[in-house]
Amino acid sequence: MTTLLISDLHLHPGAPEITDGFLRWLEERATGVAALYLLGDFFEAWIGDDLLDLGDADPTGNATLASRVAKALHRLADDGTAIHLMHGNRDFLLGERFASAAGASLLADPAVVELGGERVLLMHGDSLCTRDEAYMAFRAQARHPQWQQQILAMPIQDRLTLAQSLRQQSGEATSNKADDIMDVTPAEVEKVMAEHGVTTLIHGHTHRPAVHELEIDGRPARRLVLGDWRPDQGWEIVVEGGGEPELRAFSL
Repeated sequence: MTTLLISDLHLHPGAPEITDGFLRWLEERATGVAALYLLGDFFEAWIGDDLLDLGDADPTGNATLASRVAKALHRLADDGTAIHLMHGNRDFLLGERFASAAGASLLADPAVVELGGERVLLMHGDSLCTRDEAYMAFRAQARHPQWQQQILAMPIQDRLTLAQSLRQQSGEATSNKADDIMDVTPAEVEKVMAEHGVTTLIHGHTHRPAVHELEIDGRPARRLVLGDWRPDQGWEIVVEGGGEPELRAFSL
């Protein structure tokens, strides 16, 4: 049986080519697979599951997009595919209601799962970027339950405005940071993999697709990094039966 892993689609109304490409990919590539793992930043932003209540009344189009995607995922789940959804740094407010609408289960970050007969560590990847101290401070705040409750208690329109402001601030901050600061910290990768007793790590977040060979506790190991989706290209990791994970790019 086949397992697929993807991340960093950053779905939003301003990029309909990616949404349409993802929905085609679900029908043509994901139909019939045993499991699908979505490793964070599925959406460009998520202001709370009550977004689904807005429907066509949402002027941004995010509610319509979310409903369309959730229904497509649920059809896949109804056909027998297990769908696992991990939070990213953009959609950390995704909750059980959306997961239920999509026929998915929320997956902890990090999580150890069995793929191809091997214990594999799955992460979004942002927690590995420890040299970005400003982001790590924000991450600690944004993942705190009390902070999230305060945000979700705000009117939806205020949350939409906040999300737009945070995206703008993130873009400005990223443009001013050194390239290596926004990548993972090698020592943190080795530490996390050793703590979980694995020799394979799969993550996204950095938008730097690659397979890195390394060593953990004297054993050969590897880190597979998923790429972000763009209007003309997507990235997936495929595990066929008992085979090893394979990173692939494909045309949308």
